[in-house]
Amino acid sequence: MASNDMIQGRDIVMVGQQPWDVEIGSNCKNIAVEFSKHNRVLYVNSPLDRITLYRRKQEPKVQKRLKIIRGRQDGLEKIADNLWTYYPDEMIESINWIKSAGLFNLLNKRNNKIFAQSIQKVIKQLGFKNIILFNDNDIFRCFYLKDNLKPGVSIYYSRDYLLTVDYWKLHGIALEPKLIAKSDLCAANSTYLADYCRQYNQKSYYVGQGCDLEIFSKDSYAVPGDIKPITKPVIGYVGALQSLRLDIHLLYCIATEKPEWQIVLVGPEDDVFRTSDLHALPNVHFLGSKSPEQLPAYINTFDVCLNPQVINEVTRGNYPRKIDEYLAMGKPVVATETAFMKTVFSNYTYLCNTAEEYVAAIETALTENSPALQQERKTFAASHSWENNVKEIYKAVNTLG
Repeated sequence: MASNDMIQGRDIVMVGQQPWDVEIGSNCKNIAVEFSKHNRVLYVNSPLDRITLYRRKQEPKVQKRLKIIRGRQDGLEKIADNLWTYYPDEMIESINWIKSAGLFNLLNKRNNKIFAQSIQKVIKQLGFKNIILFNDNDIFRCFYLKDNLKPGVSIYYSRDYLLTVDYWKLHGIALEPKLIAKSDLCAANSTYLADYCRQYNQKSYYVGQGCDLEIFSKDSYAVPGDIKPITKPVIGYVGALQSLRLDIHLLYCIATEKPEWQIVLVGPEDDVFRTSDLHALPNVHFLGSKSPEQLPAYINTFDVCLNPQVINEVTRGNYPRKIDEYLAMGKPVVATETAFMKTVFSNYTYLCNTAEEYVAAIETALTENSPALQQERKTFAASHSWENNVKEIYKAVNTLG
């Protein structure tokens, strides 16, 4: 390993949107595990906020955080050698509804100070020094952490364009560019997001994306019981079924154009999907949410895998992890074309813009699939390991000197 793609013996504090106990896959968790192979890592969960406590007080996760805040449980947990996760012992206020930028910023600075003080106690307890602060796309709760924690290096990690989402839009339009600018560097998992960050910080780098390849590379998988009765061919998708990201009309067109194809959708639905006309189609099957460990068995039954993204500011530049997961299993993949998909995946996927193109590409994928193509896909996906992803982050940090 070259000297510029390695950092070791450092103390790294990771903050962001996804907690350690999130049910779905998480870039930040995978990066934390990879960091911890050569460094000490503290993975800090976002603090409990008052509105979450009010709305979801009876949920076990909220109850756990409440016990920690009340001093009845230790918030610091050791996950593995060199890796800890921390549930903050302070609660912050829910302020995103406030329209006034001045009042929001005043209260957000207070929230950040409370959060930072909680983190500082654990940094001291663990003996962390000269930390690297890694912020996973959290614009508000982590806006002032560089100022409060005074890290040796601060990294803003961009993996989604958030500013079209209502929650982030109101204050994020003003704050995210400032957060990017004051970070020592930005790391992005797509070329689109790297270009976006570079508008505000020249030290912005495309670092690629990792994939949990091990669970997608077994010799065999048992066929899940709920998919056994479904006839072939199976055209499948795994992941959250969110109307913000997926094209419901496109799926409807494919299903009605080819009623002999079985469209299998594996993942939790949002309200728009739950009430969509897709549920009335006999060849569309909603199999519900599954654990990450179960997904390879479902993908293994698919004849063709889909990523039917709707094109908007949220999806235009994102790196869909599921593409690597599909390819790691050798599956033919038909996906919506974006500039990023063309740059990275065009040689290994079928990229489309319309429903007609989707139908034609699926037909082609069904007929020309072969062992040789399957192996090419697996080999390509294997290059997108978390180890390689983290090497690129290390290289970016090492440009700082």
